[in-house]
Amino acid sequence: IPGQPWENFEAYWKFSPISLVGNVETPTMVMVGMEDLRTPISEAKQLYHALKLRRIPTVYVEIPGAYHNIARRPSQLNTKLDHNLAWFKKHSGKEDEEEEN
Repeated sequence: IPGQPWENFEAYWKFSPISLVGNVETPTMVMVGMEDLRTPISEAKQLYHALKLRRIPTVYVEIPGAYHNIARRPSQLNTKLDHNLAWFKKHSGKEDEEEEN
């Protein structure tokens, strides 16, 4: 994208998840590595807060010391997988089925 965000707002806006938050209906987990240089933490927090304002089920997860792929160290990969598995279990209906059995 040419220029800086304050110089070329429209071009940057097209790539911002905030620009599409009005279309989101799906429960969403926003996960960010605290050392991510590609996706600023502020963007992740804005997305999380916008989803909360819309009353979309959402959770915000920060992984300390992690970069964009959040799996550089085994502990980060385990944390990422644990959060993903718990989220999908909660929102897949499997949790209710297990409680009934």
